[in-house]
Amino acid sequence: MTTPEQIKGYIEQGMQCDHVAVQGDGHHFEAVIVSPLFRGKNKVRQHQVVYQALGDRMREEIHALSMQTLTPEQWAERK
Repeated sequence: MTTPEQIKGYIEQGMQCDHVAVQGDGHHFEAVIVSPLFRGKNKVRQHQVVYQALGDRMREEIHALSMQTLTPEQWAERK
């Protein structure tokens, strides 16, 4: 069974991130991902960047992933 920690590691290995937090129960996961790669991209494109980082794991290991994607500037505004 895939853990939130594994998904966090997959994302961090697959793309440049300033912050990644993942929660979940082994089947459904929620992630907050902060990356400069998201600058200038709409939400759909941002999510595609994450899907690309996860690769085939999205089909094989991860069945449901809800994401909140933010640029570093958006993240700083929330603090």
